[in-house]
Amino acid sequence: MNDTDIPSEQKRLAVLSLGFYLRPRLRHILGLYGWQVVPGWNVKTCDAVGVWGRKPIAKRGLMLAEAYNKPVLNIEDAFLRSVEPGHTGAPPLGLLTDRSAPHFDVTAVSELEEMLQSGNLSDPRLLERARTGMASLRQLRLSKYNAWQDGELPKPGFILVIDQTVGDASIRFGGAEKNAFATMLQAAKTENPEKRILIRTHPVSAAKAKAGHYTQADCDWRTSLYTDPVNPWDLLEGASKVYCVTSQMGFEAMYAGHKPIVFGQPFYAGWGLTEDRAPLARRSTKRSLEQVFAATMLQYPNWYDPCRDKISSFEDTLLQLDAERRAWQENFVGKVCVGMKPWKHRPVAAFLKGRGGKPKFENDPAKAVELASTTGREVVVWAGKETPELTNACEHANVRLVRMEDGFLRSVGLGANLLPAASLVLDDLGIYFDPRRPSRLETMIETQKLTAEQRLRADALRKRLVRERVTKYNVGTEAPMITTKTGQRRILVPGQVEDDASIRLGTDEVSTNVDLLRWAKAHFPNDFIVYKPHPDVEAGLREGAVSDADLKILADFVAHDMSAADLIEKTEVVWTMTSLMGFEALLRGKEVHCLGRPFYAGWGLTHDHDQDFPRRTSKPDLQGLIHAALIEYPRYFDPVSKLPCPPEVVMDRLAARVPEVSSNPALRMRWLAALQYKFRHLSHLWR
Repeated sequence: MNDTDIPSEQKRLAVLSLGFYLRPRLRHILGLYGWQVVPGWNVKTCDAVGVWGRKPIAKRGLMLAEAYNKPVLNIEDAFLRSVEPGHTGAPPLGLLTDRSAPHFDVTAVSELEEMLQSGNLSDPRLLERARTGMASLRQLRLSKYNAWQDGELPKPGFILVIDQTVGDASIRFGGAEKNAFATMLQAAKTENPEKRILIRTHPVSAAKAKAGHYTQADCDWRTSLYTDPVNPWDLLEGASKVYCVTSQMGFEAMYAGHKPIVFGQPFYAGWGLTEDRAPLARRSTKRSLEQVFAATMLQYPNWYDPCRDKISSFEDTLLQLDAERRAWQENFVGKVCVGMKPWKHRPVAAFLKGRGGKPKFENDPAKAVELASTTGREVVVWAGKETPELTNACEHANVRLVRMEDGFLRSVGLGANLLPAASLVLDDLGIYFDPRRPSRLETMIETQKLTAEQRLRADALRKRLVRERVTKYNVGTEAPMITTKTGQRRILVPGQVEDDASIRLGTDEVSTNVDLLRWAKAHFPNDFIVYKPHPDVEAGLREGAVSDADLKILADFVAHDMSAADLIEKTEVVWTMTSLMGFEALLRGKEVHCLGRPFYAGWGLTHDHDQDFPRRTSKPDLQGLIHAALIEYPRYFDPVSKLPCPPEVVMDRLAARVPEVSSNPALRMRWLAALQYKFRHLSHLWR
């Protein structure tokens, strides 16, 4: 469903369950799809009765609907729900609504079953979406729940038996016999006499929130319970056979390449893709895997985008879930932050909060390491503030050290003006602007093997960046038309902050803006030199100003306070030390020359002048560089919804210049930023 499918008038949905009122997102999603949730005591004025699954209270709703001759809307969580299970309070990213029956109830024919039995699922575009969706799920390692951690994986080749929670309605209403789990385990043992049997405990059971069907009493010399919270994809890919009753993991096993052996009658059984030990005669149509996936994941669910607050697609839901999963994983261990200016504490705390609690901030590096060591936390340092003493202290205390820095899509405004970033990077190896040692970004670029879907996503992001004229800071006015003589090329020379870490660590002979201009003039003696001062320098907040006398000799045009995107579009060549504008020029198909060693140089995409890149041996294309730098390396935080998000959402915010990414700081904050720079040698007094 898309925005145009939103009903113009909402129907009234009578509910009896208090859960509808305790879970605001549930009501909100239903509202987007045309249902106004109201108490069930006045059913006569309502259009339908809403019931959740087949819980005991659902019986009352069904009886109420029958008594008043009202249709029933059966409601359940969607097949990609959230990072943590529902019992933790995590809100869903989608719902299943069915006017016939829940998808798991074989005592009636659900709308999903009807789609699979007799629906038209032959559209080539739909099937291509299904193929891409299955590949993306596998590549992103996403499942219904996604609170996974690293664990010790069993040696491949085992038989996987999937447990479920006791009392799960999908078992009782899914055609499974009373002793289905005992029968399934015995069959797995009998049919695989020499194989190791691995019983995968349901994550809710592993968390001791609900009981499972198997205990240690079911184990023997070759049968064991597996309770580690590892990603189910790792188990599915290591298994030689998969046995299940009605678990959704059996469905996931299908697009992991298995033909699962099924002891119940789940929604995915009976279509010719499973080995059914309890066949359902009425399911007579044979379907391809793409058709089953298309109906189940693309057409049946009601997906929701919590950042944009609107009806969503499967594809966008996938990206949102991946962003939330990554944030959950990386924030699972608590953090102690050091080297962070006070104004950054609040946005960094929002970015890093998680299962490990809110991050703690410490000014003294030694105290930060001690606190992290005694509390089992990690140290996060603002990358430019890392010292050898801090690095050595973390190594000695066996504390993980992670460096933080702004991402490459940041804000509409300057960091020096104390405007929070919408993207940040966390790097446990080094940092992208320090070429002296490997960084996580460099490793990603060097080793990546992109899928076709990842390439398409990277290229779509590039095209939108160009179309929307989005850069890191998105400041400046439109540049005028730059008129040149016949045969002259326009050479854009972006100025930089000369005490910036990327200059200190990534340049050699040329490390000042005036030298950069001199080299440009020497290399392009007959061309038109356009110099753009760095906005922080132009605002008087940082070092790097070039005298008017030098500019008169070395530059043909000085682009004061002009848009980076606009200037790149109106020039042919970018000549830089390490400026991010070189990367932004590559995105726009421009020729880029580097006199330093930025992250985007040394891969064969730039003209590198007398620079050595011994570690950078691969030759990625532009899509590979974009995917690593803008999708895989940074994490994004939506300033509107306050949720982790994919880069596409931040693109929306930057393109729209929403207030949350483009607030003009108060005059006192601008003065504070300037004073902090002017008296930086006294920074110990306020940090």
